[in-house]
Amino acid sequence: MAVTKEKKKEIVARIKEALKDTKSLVFVNFHGLTVAAASELRRALRAAGVAYYVAKKNLVRRALEDTKVSGSMPEFAGELALAWGDDLVAPARGVYEFQKKNPENLKILGGIFEGRYLNQAEMMDIATIPPLPILHGKFVNIINSPIQRFVISLGEIAKTRMTN
Repeated sequence: MAVTKEKKKEIVARIKEALKDTKSLVFVNFHGLTVAAASELRRALRAAGVAYYVAKKNLVRRALEDTKVSGSMPEFAGELALAWGDDLVAPARGVYEFQKKNPENLKILGGIFEGRYLNQAEMMDIATIPPLPILHGKFVNIINSPIQRFVISLGEIAKTRMTN
């Protein structure tokens, strides 16, 4: 069934609105993804505060032409969906986590990050950034390591003094 001109205008307007309000957007190819898997992906993304929208490539291009995004737009191969959210990393991470379960049916094609187009490799780098609590833990471990080694050294010095 063909999409009416009014419906196309609504779709373009929705994409433009998403682009205006978001800090990060991911272009997703979902070729061959089953309905059950797509529903599971939508639920997982919604739980992370990420919107997911399927649109025709031409309508997405039309919406992107009017935006002030720097760089070159990635190539859209296959079926196209958009994932966006207020968190900078959540859209890419959410799609990536699901991509690990369905590597043959779901691919990150690229995205928009802080007003700039990124290619697939750059978006994958963003998607693999660990969550904030894990980064906090790593930071605390880095800070604690020299202190811990110093205490061990003092303990060894104390042992040698007690034996002498």
